[in-house]
Amino acid sequence: MGKEHWLKRHLIPILTLLFVIAISVGIFYFYRSYPERIEALEGYGYLGVFLISLTFNATVILPAGNILLISAFGAILPSAILVGLAGGAGAAIGEITGYMVGYSGRGVVERVKLYNRLVEWLKRWGALAIFILALVPFFFDLAGIAAGVLRFPLWKFILACWLGRTILYIVAALAGAWGWETVLPHLG
Repeated sequence: MGKEHWLKRHLIPILTLLFVIAISVGIFYFYRSYPERIEALEGYGYLGVFLISLTFNATVILPAGNILLISAFGAILPSAILVGLAGGAGAAIGEITGYMVGYSGRGVVERVKLYNRLVEWLKRWGALAIFILALVPFFFDLAGIAAGVLRFPLWKFILACWLGRTILYIVAALAGAWGWETVLPHLG
């Protein structure tokens, strides 16, 4: 029993964290070394949108340029709604890495004030907080980490993330389809 407890309590979280770090470093290296491969995904249409969204949401190292790419795809592809749906699905799956970091242990971010605030929001509002935070293009990885720490049910996390990111990406794709010149004057 003692050995099983040690494995569950220490080794599995460490291996999970190392796995997520390996994914992040791998994606970052691939993106920096072969940016033309990411650009080549444009030729794959909606599958390309899904893969780019998955890639950019699977790591916190890459910049938040995925909104601009989603917007560009909205201008290029026939259906901005399908761009948003494909991007939202990729984002929900990609955000599992942040959830896994939190599930493996909270030591990495527990001193960050924003993280502590997100933990309180998740405790209070649950899936609604995840949904609302997924509508915001930045810092969602902290919400994923908080959800993992709190052992929030993974299926609820994915569903709320998918709904929020899909709405965000549909809006970004529609903005691209309509053209920023049309959208920006209405934003003030």
